[in-house]
Parts: sequence; C-alpha cells; structure tokens
Amino acid sequence: MLGPGRVRNCHGVVARCPLPRLRSGKPTVGRGAAPLSSIGRAPRPVRARLRGAMTEKVMSEKQVAGQLAGAPPRPRNAMDRFIDGIELIAAFFVGIVAADIFISVMLRYFFSVQIPDAYDFGRLLLGILIFWGIAATSYRGTHITVDLLYANVGPKLQRIIDVFATLVLLFCVTVQTYTLFDKVVTTYNDNVLTFDLRLPTWPFFLLAWIGDAAAVLLIAVRTYRLV
Repeated sequence: MLGPGRVRNCHGVVARCPLPRLRSGKPTVGRGAAPLSSIGRAPRPVRARLRGAMTEKVMSEKQVAGQLAGAPPRPRNAMDRFIDGIELIAAFFVGIVAADIFISVMLRYFFSVQIPDAYDFGRLLLGILIFWGIAATSYRGTHITVDLLYANVGPKLQRIIDVFATLVLLFCVTVQTYTLFDKVVTTYNDNVLTFDLRLPTWPFFLLAWIGDAAAVLLIAVRTYRLV
C-alpha cells in the first residue's frame, strides 16, 4: 500500500503528488475526494481501471490521483487519436500476415496450390508489421525490459534511468530510420521485383519506413513528457 500523498505513475515511480489540503491536514484529490491513504481500500474495479490506465497511457501523478478519486478521464486530444491510429495500422498488418500464412498453408495442404509470391508477401508484410509495432510499443513502454537494476533503486534514480533509456532508444531508432530510407531509395533505383508476379518491392519498404518515422516521432513525444 502506498503512503498518504504518494502515487505511482505508469513507469512505476513512486512520488509525492502536489495535492490541496483540507483543514484537517489530510491530502485529498480535488474537492470532496477521499484521502490517498485509502488507496488500498479502493474498490477492485477502480484499482483495475487505474492499472489499465497506467499501463496504456503515459500519465502524470495528478492524472493517476484523479483516476483514484473517480474523476472523469482527461479528454482525448489529437496525439491520442494519432497513437490509436498507429496501433490500428499495426493490428491490421498482424491480421494480414496471419491470414497470408493460414491461407497459404491450407491451400498447399488440401489443394496443392500456392499463392503467387506468398513467401515474398509474407516477409515484406512482416517487416512492415515489425516497424509499425516499434512505434506503438515504444510510446506505450510495453516492450520487453530488464529491471534488475531499476527495481532496486529510488524514485529519483528510476526517473533518470527512464529518461536515459528513452534517449538511447530515440537515438537508435533515428539512425535506423535514416538507414531504412536509404534502403527504400536503393530498392527503388535497382527496381527489385517479386519472384512470381514481378511486382516492385520498394512500396513495402516505404510503408515500413513510414512506421519507423512514426516511431521516432512518438519516442520524441515520450521523451518530452518524461522530462
């Protein structure tokens, strides 16, 4: 249980929340809200909603405290809709890749028929999926992490680690985006085609590059909100 006046944000950092005080001296969240000392006694649906909000959104301590108090969620802005659009695109390519693999296996097993360029389409769509997935997971912070050091240090050092790790990620993805754009140009100039249908492959590389560029933008926004 967290102590009074302390909240945990989506990065697991426990920090004091600047809350107004009543005459009794107990910190509260807005007018008529319960003290933060009752966090552990909050109803289970409220705790579940808070956990979901913290894992899916980059929230400040005030927003977390508002969720605990049952306050209405903050209005969705253009950035939230942009992020949701990126996640929908990534989910769409997941479905396309899964459908391509399933249909190819079924046709080959039962009818001895193969979709033309099924292998080329599969690997190219999988590349697009990976780069758009980087955009979604990097902003949400839902990618796989190792917390051997992070979990054993204080809140201030945890925040420093968060900012440093995000800056390193931003640098790496930016360099990757630059090199991938060079790959798009090279593929276009060399007129690389698929094996069966002789379709150009550079549009697939371009779609993957757009996802990588979106990842750079979202990681930059995440870095700004962390700082």
